[in-house]
Amino acid sequence: MTTTARHLPASSDPGVLVLVGTTKGAFLLRSDRKRKRWDVGGPYFPGHSIYALAYDGRAGRRRIWAAASSMHFGATLHSSDDFGRKWTDPETASVKFPQSTDKALAQVWQLTPGRDSEPDTLYCGVEPAALFVSRDAGDTWELERGLWDHPHRPQWQPGGGGLGLHTISLHPTDPHKLLVAISTGGVYASDDAGTSWRASTRGVRADFLPAKQPEFGQCVHKIARSPADPERLYLQNHWGLYRSDDGGASWTDIANGVPSDFGFPVAAHPRDRDTAWIVPLESDGFRVTPGGKLRVYRTTNGGKMWKPMSKGLPQDGAYETVLRDGLAVDALDPVGVYFGTRRGEVWASSDEGESWKLALGGLPPVVCVKAVGLGGKLAAKPKKAAKKAARADKKAAKSDKKAAKSDKKAKKKNKK
Repeated sequence: MTTTARHLPASSDPGVLVLVGTTKGAFLLRSDRKRKRWDVGGPYFPGHSIYALAYDGRAGRRRIWAAASSMHFGATLHSSDDFGRKWTDPETASVKFPQSTDKALAQVWQLTPGRDSEPDTLYCGVEPAALFVSRDAGDTWELERGLWDHPHRPQWQPGGGGLGLHTISLHPTDPHKLLVAISTGGVYASDDAGTSWRASTRGVRADFLPAKQPEFGQCVHKIARSPADPERLYLQNHWGLYRSDDGGASWTDIANGVPSDFGFPVAAHPRDRDTAWIVPLESDGFRVTPGGKLRVYRTTNGGKMWKPMSKGLPQDGAYETVLRDGLAVDALDPVGVYFGTRRGEVWASSDEGESWKLALGGLPPVVCVKAVGLGGKLAAKPKKAAKKAARADKKAAKSDKKAAKSDKKAKKKNKK
């Protein structure tokens, strides 16, 4: 029996689109602004691993990009302008290394649309670690030689998933500034639109190297830039959780109150620079949620404190893994938060993580989740939800403090 993809039904409410990549195909989830019920499309590219997905809504487009990888045909880029009903089917890979490099494309790890001011520009991060750019809406791609020819390259080493460029972060208003992350090369920043690059990992440790804070070579798992403040960045390292307030020039440890500072994904609030989400894992040797409890952690004060968000999530025997691109947020008010697990489940929160519902289960292992609002002014009250979340975290902190005092009094009483 041949699997046939089902398609998303027509909808008058633009709502939210969630792109889900798995090791055996891509799925599309769409809901209205309430985000209570989800329509599902897919599987698209059945049997292919989909590590990179992107939505391009610039210049009037409604284009979905997918990087489909096959052990027989390699990695190819496909796009759809009708929410998956039809996909482009290139005969050869459009992203490919020049013959002079003597390298072949192993995997596409990231697809990032350019700024609104450059509607035909797209960026692509690949393995072996390299950055490609298209300036004709994805028809042709060019290797960024400034990064490829960097003198540090011979010393970069592959991480557990290979030597991949997995994060591309564009400064939203300065067209000259961009930042990438490589496992295991570290963070590299450019101030001249990619002509030259510098290592940008001061303060980030590398526990697996003799020098614990080298100039480069850290195994950075993911970086999220705050849209509200482009200089504010959050970084989840192989070991370590960090924040930068100067565009990545320096990093400060913010692993305060988390069960582990090992993990993969991180996501930033679209309007509040002090709010971010992570999913800690127990260790690099046991890459599952600590204690068998599936919890997303949120900070509303820039990492001074992290609060576990578990309402609706399994808290017994949930030894789950969420990968570097498995966590995403939308831009609605309140912000929607989404993540996918290696067990093949997609969880959704319509209240910034306060509560969770299973949006879709029974999938192959989830490796990529992206979320986007489909048109309209989806965020009418940008500060309301952030203030509400901050009040909730403050209330929880007071409650924890009160409980600690009670425990202390009880211990003193027992001693007497």
